[in-house]
Amino acid sequence: MAKTKTTWFCQNCGAQYARWQGQCNSCKEWNTIVEEVVEKRESRSWKQEGDEGTLSRKRNNKPTLISQIDATESPRLNTANAEFNRVLGGGLVPGSITLLGGEPGIGKSTLLLQVCLNLPFKTLYVSGEESAQQIKMRADRIKKDASDCYILTETKTQKIFRQITELEPEVLIIDSIQTLQTDHVESTAGSVSQIRECTGELIKFAKETATPVLLIGHITKDGNIAGPKILEHMVDTVLQFEGDRNHTYRILRSLKNRFGSTHEIGIYEMLGHGLREVANPSEILISNKDVALSGTAIAATMEGMRPLLIEVQALVSTAVYGTPQRSATGYNLKRLNMILAVLEKRAGFKLGQKDVFLNITGGIQVNDPAIDLAVVAAILSSNFDLELSSSHCFCAEVGLAGEIRPTSRLDQRINEAEKLGFEKIFVAPVKQKFNNKGIQIHAFSKIEELVRYLFS
Repeated sequence: MAKTKTTWFCQNCGAQYARWQGQCNSCKEWNTIVEEVVEKRESRSWKQEGDEGTLSRKRNNKPTLISQIDATESPRLNTANAEFNRVLGGGLVPGSITLLGGEPGIGKSTLLLQVCLNLPFKTLYVSGEESAQQIKMRADRIKKDASDCYILTETKTQKIFRQITELEPEVLIIDSIQTLQTDHVESTAGSVSQIRECTGELIKFAKETATPVLLIGHITKDGNIAGPKILEHMVDTVLQFEGDRNHTYRILRSLKNRFGSTHEIGIYEMLGHGLREVANPSEILISNKDVALSGTAIAATMEGMRPLLIEVQALVSTAVYGTPQRSATGYNLKRLNMILAVLEKRAGFKLGQKDVFLNITGGIQVNDPAIDLAVVAAILSSNFDLELSSSHCFCAEVGLAGEIRPTSRLDQRINEAEKLGFEKIFVAPVKQKFNNKGIQIHAFSKIEELVRYLFS
């Protein structure tokens, strides 16, 4: 009998070592390096595991001139979920591998089960975490009944491929990849070797049969998808399902997409009967209040290719303790400190001895610098205790010299503000001409000009 070969892997980042050591040189984590068996048994394809099924459409590949390659895109599979289609780039691509990651309890299984129940194709939902009864209870809560959705509770890839050969599904969903285990590698489920080998078998199956495969992946405490980094390189699409569990809104974001743009996002609202698609997120992110309050400003931002109007709230008060507090929710704290320094240096506002709290409503995280002007307006509104008009909107970046700088896709932001009924939008001077008749466009080059207009 041949000697069993083992090596050492970091369970956090997947780095490989010849021997054990306390700290991983790659991710700098301690006590994450464990020994795993890497000696494979006799390698067999997924077709052999499925008792030589007839699903394979694999052909013998030969070198082809690039001018003779057919560049016609294969038709995508419509998931009947507009937000999901948007993030994927138009639907599921036959033979693609999609990896969905997110925090525990954020709604990954609910999203894919909801997609699975809406698909007009024969779909196999494989779960290694929940029983068939638990999945049925979730399906009843979603209030969807599909005759073409099959449920399989299994963790061994050999048994899964045997059922795939008999059923011949058009879409395969795995929940989750960390629970799968193959007999080709002698290590526990969830280890680096198992995740890599199981993913490789699923990729081979997807490419040979042109069957879309959707994988659910766990994430680490740092927010990264658990397992080796090569897992994200192996798949075609990586989606991140994120949001605050204390809020009802969820954002589906594309981190990698070989078949579409990575700038698109999908927004959902978590309800008792499942996830509801939010077609117009600007209306739900702006509170409809009759009483104007100080410290509130509306910003026009872009999430991917979609314009959004969000509400920025600020609170400025005298510091009770010796050191003033700076707190930001949904906004970069370092950028908040930069804006406060610009206001004090360039505009003459003494905010060094005051507490400043900033909040982006709706529980979303915004990194667009175009909301800088709205942050400035909200902070000064709270400082003066003067409310801003609810019909005003802000869209510009603030520089270190106190200048107001233009942003990209300004026409889309203005059109979105006009569509939602805003009367004025404050931007930076640009040479571009706009034909918007329902909204007034005011351009300012410095913060001082804007302050005089709003608060004088």
